[in-house]
Amino acid sequence: MEVSSTETLKQSIEVHAFEAVYLYTPMCGTCQVASKMIDVVEKLPQSYHFSKANLNYLPQFAEEQSIESVPCLLLFKDGVEQERIYAFQSVPFLYETLNKTADS
Repeated sequence: MEVSSTETLKQSIEVHAFEAVYLYTPMCGTCQVASKMIDVVEKLPQSYHFSKANLNYLPQFAEEQSIESVPCLLLFKDGVEQERIYAFQSVPFLYETLNKTADS
């Protein structure tokens, strides 16, 4: 789900038991590669919710979460950040990390 406001993103994090938040910017080349990896992971069997957000539209959220760079994947469980990924190594790495974090 593409999110364009901090309020909507925070609501999604609160509503879902496990939320994966993918943060990117359109001009970031690495983000374009990471987006393709996220698209693959989203289609795999799972029991969690994905949100995608262009960080250019969420400066308040970026500051509150102390986002250092993009791409960034934040993993929230019951509204609390559990994991933060900046290095999108591979699809299997992302999938395993998501499953491990969701099951912990």
